Amino acid sequence: MFDFEKLDVYKKAKELNKEILRFLKENKQIDSYIRDQLRRASISMVINIAEGSGKFSKADKRNFYIIARGSVYECVSLLEIIFEENQITKEKFQDFYQKFETVSKMLLGLINSQKL
Repeated sequence: MFDFEKLDVYKKAKELNKEILRFLKENKQIDSYIRDQLRRASISMVINIAEGSGKFSKADKRNFYIIARGSVYECVSLLEIIFEENQITKEKFQDFYQKFETVSKMLLGLINSQKL
């Protein structure tokens, strides 16, 4: 088992990524550029957590967790655009928002634990 597979934040991010990908498959009317950006940001969140966990120095780990958190922020801003375009229900938007907020807080905890 790899270290990242033991992290609760990785598990939550991976599950959230699956939900985002499913949402995008079901909503083809969303602009292709926004769809692509959301897909890439969601995947980036997951893979940067994994890559960071494999680094040896605290500074390197911290950097990847910061990048992952930036991807969380990118996802939320893209979902806001989709919501403002009336292409996602308020309930679904709020559900995603809450889940991204949870992942963001967990990542902040990881980031703070890697201080030098």
